[in-house]
Amino acid sequence: MEQYKKEFIDFMVECEVLKFGSFTLKSGRQSPFFMNAGAYVTGSQLARLGEYYAKAIHDNFGDDFDVFFGPAYKGIPLAVVTAVAYSKLYGKEVKYCSDRKEEKDHGADKGALLGYKIKDGDRVVIIEDVTTSGKSIEETYPKIKAQETTPGGIKIVGEIVSLNRMEKAPDSDKAALDTITEKYGFPAKAIVSMQDVVEALYTNGDKTVITEQIKADIDAYYKQYGAEGVNL
Repeated sequence: MEQYKKEFIDFMVECEVLKFGSFTLKSGRQSPFFMNAGAYVTGSQLARLGEYYAKAIHDNFGDDFDVFFGPAYKGIPLAVVTAVAYSKLYGKEVKYCSDRKEEKDHGADKGALLGYKIKDGDRVVIIEDVTTSGKSIEETYPKIKAQETTPGGIKIVGEIVSLNRMEKAPDSDKAALDTITEKYGFPAKAIVSMQDVVEALYTNGDKTVITEQIKADIDAYYKQYGAEGVNL
């Protein structure tokens, strides 16, 4: 595992973004872990977060893109801090863009977008916190493509999230990120996966964060909800 991935896992736990216990998800599932990117609240935390996203984007997509698109609301600060970090780490200026939940109908910046206004010729990386079902992209994708004046004018290079939960997407045995790639034709990646988390905190860790009991709960959870081929 790359060093920055191990550091990112420790960082999530340190910031109490990734927690272990018993949590009720939006879907109604009882999960032994929960991730909340909204728990990054300080300047130093956000600066480090942007650097982890920037490193993962560089590893997965190279430099062939122009815009970071962060879906409202949590994606807005993610796109901003990643653009700052990418400039710092790799010397490349990347614009940020977000959608508005409600379109603005007045002022010089009216419209459906916040920040840079994407257009034909732009190459976009979508940045989100986490995806369990893949449903968020169903809203984001058409908003981006609606900015085209010619079909295919805007290229989505890929999507990056913090954590690949590696759970079955609805009506599929595949993980949500895999179904996104299959349906939309661009790679959907994560900084780390739950397999990485278990490896770092349990298999090669001191078992103080993921204890024997929590590992047993994780195994039971993935036996029921894990995507095909997942072996933690």
